[in-house]
Order: sequence, then structure tokens, then C-alpha cells
Amino acid sequence: MSKRLFALLSVLVLASMLLAACAPKAAAFTCTDALGCVDIAPGDPIHIAYAMVISGADETLGIDSRNGAEIAIAMKGQVLGHDVQFTGEDDGCSAEGGQAAGTKLAADPTIIAIIGTSCSSAARVAMPLISQAGMVMISASNTAPDLTLEGNENSHPGYLRTAHSDLVQGAAAAKFAYEKMGVTKAATIHDGSLYAEKLQEVFAEAFVKLGGTITTTEAVDPNGTDFKSALTSIAATEPEFIYMPIFVKAGSLIVRQAKEVPGLEEVYLMGADGMFSPDVTEGAGEAVEGFFVSSPDLSAFSADYTSTFLPKYMEMFGTDPISIFHAHAFDATNIIFAAIEKVAVKDADGTLHIGRQAFRDAMYATKDFKGLTGNLTCSPTGDCADPVIAVYEYHVGEYPPERIWP
Repeated sequence: MSKRLFALLSVLVLASMLLAACAPKAAAFTCTDALGCVDIAPGDPIHIAYAMVISGADETLGIDSRNGAEIAIAMKGQVLGHDVQFTGEDDGCSAEGGQAAGTKLAADPTIIAIIGTSCSSAARVAMPLISQAGMVMISASNTAPDLTLEGNENSHPGYLRTAHSDLVQGAAAAKFAYEKMGVTKAATIHDGSLYAEKLQEVFAEAFVKLGGTITTTEAVDPNGTDFKSALTSIAATEPEFIYMPIFVKAGSLIVRQAKEVPGLEEVYLMGADGMFSPDVTEGAGEAVEGFFVSSPDLSAFSADYTSTFLPKYMEMFGTDPISIFHAHAFDATNIIFAAIEKVAVKDADGTLHIGRQAFRDAMYATKDFKGLTGNLTCSPTGDCADPVIAVYEYHVGEYPPERIWP
């Protein structure tokens, strides 16, 4: 190499080094989000949590939803190059459980979003804590109407759900009773929970509008074991139909005991999605024959539900679904992933920055999301469901119950 060429190359190398040194460096990320940001270092996971009932009489409801979320996580793999960490708390399907779960989850600043709660009564007390922490919670199974009513004291920023509102379910149940079964006199039972009390109220209002009569409404103890007194009082009003949208423990016993109360032997009994469980078949025994439940219409789900989701459920858990909201949890989890991918800022080294308000806004902005449960668009107050309700009939020794309407 000539001295002149060597000198020229040296000058070019020096010049490139000077240019590199003088080039502006990428500005360090500065969080300007109104609710703050979650920073996820390279190699660290994105932390999503759950609050669901995973023990006790109603555990199938929460475990089934948790399974749905775990399938979504498994099928997604990584999100923006990060694994997903999935932890959770038992909401107990109660206000007390919701308080405990909400307190613990709200105190963990690494959590991006929460899937839950299982039950509306738990959401009512957990959500204020979660909202104040700047977090998002999206439920697969909360159905109480007031959780998403604008201006209602129980509606909080950061709350969404993929489950239907009971304004939809109660009306569908009333239509089934009046139009399909041809009854004009019905009684209702609730257990004092937010879910049951409101759902029977919606049913009653819709039933009366159709032309029916509500003969009586009875409240029962969800932890009770002897319901003969309440059932005898109902029998005295001579209903043709009883709508009892309560939970597994008390509901199964009422189904069994109603057959033993004079005047109720031939009366139709109907529960709701809180009693869509194999534990009802076991708990009610032979009396379960002909017991109805209103619940999401599985036949209205996308083709992927049958072709992809159900085989994956069997592969991962060795069983068919054990309750009704597994697909709603799957959709909720994937909505979370989509919102993260929309708003996260990624540094060159892989660090993620997720603004909490930006994440909330992205969740509420969900539109035409192609989920297993339908085409999902979230309202400003968090209703994201594409609801279709069906009625199922239980048969002795069989699960799931048979879809019979519409």
C-alpha cells in the first residue's frame, strides 16, 4: 500500500470516529405518564396477575378462568421479547377475599394488569384499591351491571370485563321462562351477593314486562344447609318457575331439597353461570335432572374455540373446561397483550417502559378485537363483551349440561 493511500485511509477512519463521537446519543427515556410508568429491564418478565376464586365450593369458576389465561400466555410466548410472569391471589368469591386480594396486588408495583375478579362482590371492594394504584383489572366473569355504569360509585377507572352484563343475562332468562317454557308465575331466590341480588332483580323486571308475575323473592344464606323453610314459603305462592342465580354450594342443596317440598315437585328450577360446574352434578345428585342454567352461548364462539382452544385446554390440563368463562379469560389476556404492544416504549437494550395511563387508554380503546367469544369492542366504562346467552339443561351423571335454547 502506498503512503498516500495509507494516509487517506487514516484520515477517513479518523473522520468517521469523530463523526460517531459527535453524533447525538439516543435520549434516555423520561416518563411523562400521568399515572407513572413500569420499567422492565432486559431479561425481566412482564408481570401479569390474577384475582380469582381458586379454593372452596366455587373454585371451578376461578380455576377454569385461570386455565384460560394460562393458555393465552402459553400460546403467546414472549411479549416484545419478554417472558410473562403470572401470579395471583384467591378472591374467595367474596367481599372479604376481594379486599385481601386487592390489597396485596395493589401493593406490587411490578404488576402491569390483573385478570379478575371471579365474582362481582370481590370486584366491588378490590377495584378501588387497584384503581388507586394506577393498575388495570379486566374480569372474565364479573357480571353485575353497576361495575360498568357511568357515574356509579362502584365503577372505577381501570376496570374492564369481557363477561356480559346481567342486564343481558337476566332478560334472556326471563324470555326463556315466559316464551319457551310458557310459564306466567315465577319466584326468585338470591343469596345477598351483588351478583345474585341484581341478576334476580333484572330477571324479575323483564319477566313482568313480558306479562308474567313474580310471586315472591326469598333471600338465603350462601353457607346454609337447610333451605326447607324458604322453599316452603315459596311453595305457598304457587310459582311455576324458580330463578335462583346463586352459587354452587347453596344452589346444589336447594335443587336437591326443592324436590322434597310439597308443591314444588314439578316446578322448574333455573340457575345461572355461577352454577355452571361439574360440582353441581355431584352436589344435587339425581335431583339435578332437568335443572336449567343461563350462561354464555358456547356455540356462538369463534371456530378457533373448537379447533385450537379446546385441544390446548385438554393438552395443558388433561380435562375439558370445568366452568364457563375460560374463553373470556383467554380473550382478556390477549387484550392485555395487544395493549402492551401498542403503548410500550422499547430501548435499544430491550428495556420496556409502559405508561400506566397510556396502557389504560389502550385497553379502553380496544375495537373489533377478534376474540374467541366474539368481536370485542370496549366501552368507555369497560364493557368489552359481545354477549350471546343460552340456556343449558343438566342431566344426571353428565357434564357439561346440554344446550337447549335458543
